[in-house]
Parts: sequence; structure tokens; C-alpha cells
Amino acid sequence: MFDLVPFGKRRDDAFGMLAKSLNEVFSDDFFAPMKSSTLSFRTDVRESEQAYLIEAELPGFKKEEIDIDYANPYLTIKAVRKEENTEENTQHQLVRRERRYGEYVRRFYVQDISEEGIRASLKDGLLTLEVPKHKQTQGKRIEIQDGNTSGGELQ
Repeated sequence: MFDLVPFGKRRDDAFGMLAKSLNEVFSDDFFAPMKSSTLSFRTDVRESEQAYLIEAELPGFKKEEIDIDYANPYLTIKAVRKEENTEENTQHQLVRRERRYGEYVRRFYVQDISEEGIRASLKDGLLTLEVPKHKQTQGKRIEIQDGNTSGGELQ
């Protein structure tokens, strides 16, 4: 951002040098050591009164490559890709070999859900999870009695 100078001219004044050094500081990936090595994927989360609906984009994954776990209060979706392509010529010499490995993980903090009712389906690279909520019990209104009633007096 600070490197942009109109008409391709660059001024070597004190302000320009300060701006350049600030740009270098802020363009460094300061949080790189704290990032995990896992990749993420796009999700949409909807909420209704009865359930959460989670849609995760996982194109190219088979259902055997996807794990869904619930350990209270976290719902984890993990997809692992291990792909290896090898091409050989007619003399069975290795011409090209490509490998691609990746672990895609998303964790969701969900409370008061019905663990037994979680359903998942995978169609055309879209993983759909329906996570039902616990039924909330309706409170009971307790009526206040007059102090003059003789029934149920404490002595």
C-alpha cells in the first residue's frame, strides 16, 4: 500500500523510507508460526428453532474420506485427501509421479444438541449435516395463593 507512487517516481525522503519500512513490517506473516498445518473448507450454518443445518463444500471427497465427530460441545468435520498419480511409459519407467495430501478440518461449538439425532449426507461435493437441538421444556407457571387460605399452612 505504501509502495504506490504516482507516475512511477519514487522519492527517497525520510517519509518514503519510513513508509517502506512500515509496509515491510505489516506485510510479514507475523502469525505464521501459530497457524496450524490443516486447511479449511467453506461452510454455511443456518439455525432454526428445532435444529442447526450445516452445509460444507467438500468437492471430490468420498464419504469414506470424511469423519464427523461430536465431543461435547464441539462438532468436528475432518476430510483427509491422499492422492497419488503415477504415469509410466511402455518400458515401465517412471515418467511422472504426483502426490497430494491434505487434511481439511472445521470445528463448531454447539451446545444443547441431541447427539443421537445428528444426520449427515453427501451429494455432489456438498456435505449436509442436520443437528437437532434438545427440546426445551416449557416452564410451569406457579400461581400465588392468597395468604388467607387455610389449606397447606405451615406451623
